[in-house]
Amino acid sequence: MYEDLIERMKVALATSYAFYLKTHNYHWNVEGSNFPQYHEFFGEMYEEVFNSIDPMAEQIRALDSYAPGSFSRFLQLSLITDELSVPNSTIMAQRLLEDNDKVISALRSAFEESETQKMYGLSDFLTQRLDAHSKHRWMLKSITKG
Repeated sequence: MYEDLIERMKVALATSYAFYLKTHNYHWNVEGSNFPQYHEFFGEMYEEVFNSIDPMAEQIRALDSYAPGSFSRFLQLSLITDELSVPNSTIMAQRLLEDNDKVISALRSAFEESETQKMYGLSDFLTQRLDAHSKHRWMLKSITKG
């Protein structure tokens, strides 16, 4: 009954987890003259996203499905590609901006299906996540401007 919604939620979870992991990676490895600002900014962002992962997985469980929980499954489902290099801070912020847009796309897709299925509690959760990632987008866009 909720197969499409479940699949969209799994993509949103995997994409959010990939975004969290990349942001945490950048937090650990950022360098340069603006190190303190980037380190703190990436730290706040990865913590905010990390705190959404468990509730998102629980939303999938509430749909009577199992949440994906392995790197290989996340890699299959995520819209974000793996990061194997350590770019400079400007490129880090640019990649996170692009990846954040992918998170927004995954969340929006799940939101639209939750509305179709009249799962309004889930829609509310997804709206909160969309709001959080809209704020991340604004901040990342401001950092990468000019």
